[in-house]
Amino acid sequence: MNQAQPQKPLPEGDISVIKDEEAGARGLQRDLQDRLQPADDEPVSEPVNDSAPHPEAPAGSGRWVRRLLKVGIGLALVAIFGWLPLKAVLQTSSVEAVVNARIVTLRSPIDGTVSAKPQSSAQLSVVHEGDTILHVVNARGDRVRLDDLRRQMSRMENERPSLAAKLAAAETSQQDLARQAAQFRDGRILQLEARIAEIQTAIEAAAARREEATAAVERASSLIKSGSVSTVEMARLTREQAIAHQTEIGAQRRLDAAKVELTAARNGTYLGDSYNDRPSSVQREEEMRQRVSDLRADLVHSDAEIDWLTHEIASEQLHYINRAEADIKAPVGGRIWEMMTSSGEDVRAGQPLLKLLDCSGAVVTANVTEGVYNRLRLGEQASFEPNDGSAWIKGEIVNLTGASGAPANLAINPDALNKEPYRVTVSMPELDTTGKECAVGRTGRVVFNTDAAKS
Repeated sequence: MNQAQPQKPLPEGDISVIKDEEAGARGLQRDLQDRLQPADDEPVSEPVNDSAPHPEAPAGSGRWVRRLLKVGIGLALVAIFGWLPLKAVLQTSSVEAVVNARIVTLRSPIDGTVSAKPQSSAQLSVVHEGDTILHVVNARGDRVRLDDLRRQMSRMENERPSLAAKLAAAETSQQDLARQAAQFRDGRILQLEARIAEIQTAIEAAAARREEATAAVERASSLIKSGSVSTVEMARLTREQAIAHQTEIGAQRRLDAAKVELTAARNGTYLGDSYNDRPSSVQREEEMRQRVSDLRADLVHSDAEIDWLTHEIASEQLHYINRAEADIKAPVGGRIWEMMTSSGEDVRAGQPLLKLLDCSGAVVTANVTEGVYNRLRLGEQASFEPNDGSAWIKGEIVNLTGASGAPANLAINPDALNKEPYRVTVSMPELDTTGKECAVGRTGRVVFNTDAAKS
């Protein structure tokens, strides 16, 4: 036989561990016996004897009633608290959902220095449509064109008095020349009228001589038969009669020519051998009239140029103010999502200054399983169930991006929902009426219309 080897003493730590394990095992055994054994107030069951009465039968039936009652209560609790998870499993819903909104990026329209609008601490993030958030000032704005326009304006304003003085002098000279021309015309008309009267007198005298010569010829014709008048005398008297007649005709022709000159003079045209159709006074008056017209046109042009420069300077000054100063206003109501600059910072034109959360068009971004995604259609109805227990909000599916991960200008990137790769966007117009202004980031669950999903 093998001789028993002496056992080595255990360390104190191992002994305490063994004791703890034995104590734990005994405690579990006692708990099991307490659960299996009847309570102290209950009688201990004895071997069954058919001939003996059964005094413990009523106690045994009560125990079974209590057990059935406990089982019923447990089933009721399971039915009550297990229905909600079961309902969630049976519904066509999302895995994750979060309230989202569009991001509006405001950029600087000009180069300059940023200054923030003073606001109270309660309104540092909430803004309304049209509120001024930032102010950009460019102290080195380009005003070259504005200065050029102002110089042109000064030159035109300085030239206008000179043009006005020249026009006044030309008008005075033109009036003098017009008076001289009128006097010359009146004198010429009077001269022609006097000449016509003279010619008419000459015609009358020529007619009288013609009548006298005719009478003499008639007397000589009656006397020549008796021999009292010679043939030579008869010829002389006949010649004088013809001369008188031709003299009268010539005077009549001079009268007709004088009447023609008088008519032309009254119409402003002058006929004669020693001058042209316009006297020098009339020609000078016409030249001065043309100069007055030119000066008046120059003055009108100067006034029009001054008016144009006035409007152009006002417009350019407004443009310069817009280039020198700019108010960054909120295009929509919402709250500031990200401030990308600070007061006193120099910015460039087109540089992003801040990101504004557009709370007027809130949406819900959700991700779903592949099976649910394949049953959804654009325009279907859906409901959002917030996790804070508030009322459900109805909406409509507006975008199905699937696993593409299409980027969007949303406050929360859809890729942040990573439990499932299939993404859905639901429009929720009623989010603005829930009393939670701009509740971006609130989580919940989207339940889709199952009838629409199956159709």
